[in-house]
Amino acid sequence: MRKLNKILIWFPSLFLLLASCTDSLDLEPVSTISATAFWKTEDDAKGGLYGMYDRFRDVTNTNLFLWGEARSQSMKQSVGNDYTRVRIFQNTIDPIDAGPSWETLYKVVNNANLIIKYVPDIEFSSQEEKDRILAEAYAMRAYCYFVIAKTWGDAIVFIEPTEGYVPDELYKERTPVTEVFALIKEDIDKSLNHFSNDDFTSGRNRWSRPGANALKADVYLWTAKLMGGGDADLTVALDALNAIESSDVSLLDDFSGIFDYDNKGNNEILFASNGQQFESQSTFMRNMYIDAIPPNAEPEAAEIIGVPAGASYWTLTDESISKFSEDDQRKDATFVEFYTLNEDTGLYTDFYGCLQVKFNGLVDNGARYFLDDVVVYRYADVLLMKAEAENALGQDPTISMNKIRKRAFGDNFEDHVFVNGGQEQNDEIILNERFVEFFYEGKYWWDVVRFNQTSELVPYFRDNPGNEDKILWPIGLDVLSQEPNVKQNPGYLE
Repeated sequence: MRKLNKILIWFPSLFLLLASCTDSLDLEPVSTISATAFWKTEDDAKGGLYGMYDRFRDVTNTNLFLWGEARSQSMKQSVGNDYTRVRIFQNTIDPIDAGPSWETLYKVVNNANLIIKYVPDIEFSSQEEKDRILAEAYAMRAYCYFVIAKTWGDAIVFIEPTEGYVPDELYKERTPVTEVFALIKEDIDKSLNHFSNDDFTSGRNRWSRPGANALKADVYLWTAKLMGGGDADLTVALDALNAIESSDVSLLDDFSGIFDYDNKGNNEILFASNGQQFESQSTFMRNMYIDAIPPNAEPEAAEIIGVPAGASYWTLTDESISKFSEDDQRKDATFVEFYTLNEDTGLYTDFYGCLQVKFNGLVDNGARYFLDDVVVYRYADVLLMKAEAENALGQDPTISMNKIRKRAFGDNFEDHVFVNGGQEQNDEIILNERFVEFFYEGKYWWDVVRFNQTSELVPYFRDNPGNEDKILWPIGLDVLSQEPNVKQNPGYLE
């Protein structure tokens, strides 16, 4: 990150150029700096790349969790009240209160488009370095469009950067989701073709070939299961996952160590969005910590909490808590249940809430900062996507599943050995394994959608049959008011 800091100092105006998105998709630039003045040298290209990753933090710090997990209804309001986001967690969003828009994603897309347009004409001291920057830009653009497609379906597609106010180029109709996925897959292939090896950068907070292969598998699993891709797409996904196995990745023995602030870029990480003190804002995880020791709390509460910070807005539902086995190391490394004194019995039996400890940040000078990296892909995801693809293809997912369970249960593994059953039974087990493995990591809502289990596992859709159109998010009225050619998603036309 030291190099990044230098580039940010050298090019303070860069972010005015790269911030050429204002409200919604009104992409009129707010800077007079031009391409002829900036995109000339290798350092300019690297500055543009670091600007892209800096902008990506605006996606991952809060929005990625809300889009990818909150709607699964695996959480409920805790002792605090987060009125601004309660409708996301309850699945009652509508065009008036639509949650975070796609704005932050399109800003990152514009950053990637600038790199893709200008870097090919810049002279580099190393062709490999030049190709890597392009590879990362293609992977980032593919990832952002993947999030857009999963969340809203059809998408406005920009493959050229916006550098001037040209209404005919800015105000577009949405492209059908099938064509968006065609672009995503094309960008992933371009990314993979530009990477020369499986190496990771320091910190593993930039795209790599293993990271791009994880994205490829994720995309092809989605199109295999939800868009008619079938066995052909499942096979592509499995091949991409197998390609990752030869890279420098492994499961850490200590599950809690994966996410520690002082263990960033460990061998389980394929790609993470980096958080650093004095450089980035706290992540959404602060909303699931606590700002004070609970009244009449268990004696060990103060030691567990350490330095209070954030707010106790969201806690696990009873059903979610029940999915974690007591002898699974993932439970205590993910959340802690707090109980307060019952005055009638004199016992600590009154449930207060759950404290998330997976991303509890760092403590410095008596203050807690929620700056753990937001993990986009890690090796456990590779193994569980592999199990999913194997099962869907009628193959045995036992090896992949038991690698995860051996780490989770340790000495108690023999009590939790995965045994291959029928495809439907295996799917249920694999999805539940993803739940306990990736809780708080912004994946479970999309997992439930991909496994076609919204009507079975999400209370709103279970209680409102026939509302499948609302699996996609609404387009907010603020977006529609500025995008005359954008049409609302079908579930929100009333």
